[in-house]
Amino acid sequence: MKHITKLTITAFMGTGLLFTTLLADVEKGQKIYTKQLKPRCNAMTGSDFAAQHSQDEWEEIYDAGKLSEEIKKICKGHTLNEKLLPHIYDFAYEYANDSGKIPNY
Repeated sequence: MKHITKLTITAFMGTGLLFTTLLADVEKGQKIYTKQLKPRCNAMTGSDFAAQHSQDEWEEIYDAGKLSEEIKKICKGHTLNEKLLPHIYDFAYEYANDSGKIPNY
């Protein structure tokens, strides 16, 4: 019975994470970066922010639940509300240093 309960809880958490990621949006992440993080990150452009890591590195950081900590490092102690992190992740992943893409402003 204990095993089934753990399995059920894990399934619900995994499903929740999947839906949160599916609802994230690159354009929304770019707007959030521009309005909320850019002024706190010494006016670092969004492309410079995203280029701090490769797509694989951003994915590892996000999957490990350390995106907020990484934003604090890059933006000298500033961070965002947890519900905005999936959007920032999508933005950073989309325009990472190995993506070959540059965001339009």
